[in-house]
Amino acid sequence: MATQLVITALLIGLAAGMLSGLVGVGGGIIMVPALVFFMNYTQHQAQGSSLAVLTLPVVIIASLYYYQQCQRMGTPIDLKIVGLLAVGFILGAFFGSKIAIAMDQALLKKVFSVILFYTALKMLDWDAFIIKWVKGIF
Repeated sequence: MATQLVITALLIGLAAGMLSGLVGVGGGIIMVPALVFFMNYTQHQAQGSSLAVLTLPVVIIASLYYYQQCQRMGTPIDLKIVGLLAVGFILGAFFGSKIAIAMDQALLKKVFSVILFYTALKMLDWDAFIIKWVKGIF
């Protein structure tokens, strides 16, 4: 494997891991676009690779740290909820991957982009502003 490829993959993983540990996003927000843009992966390859990273125990240290710190702060993580989320995530990931593989790559990129864009608008509380603005036009 070429040195540049190794360094690029390590940097993408580092950025995704840091963002995941920082704000709890599965790393896909950084990893998927970075694999597409910097490593010329297809959208399918990038999404599959991002999911494959989640199957490894790479987030266990951050998860344990959050668990311990939340316990210490008096706001414990409810492992029953985590278990239920995991069951839903497993089922959702399975069916989501089947749908994604059946989709054209160009459409899949658009769906991914719209979800990221919508999430950004919602997190910035701009969605209400945009709705008001659109209603003002009509």
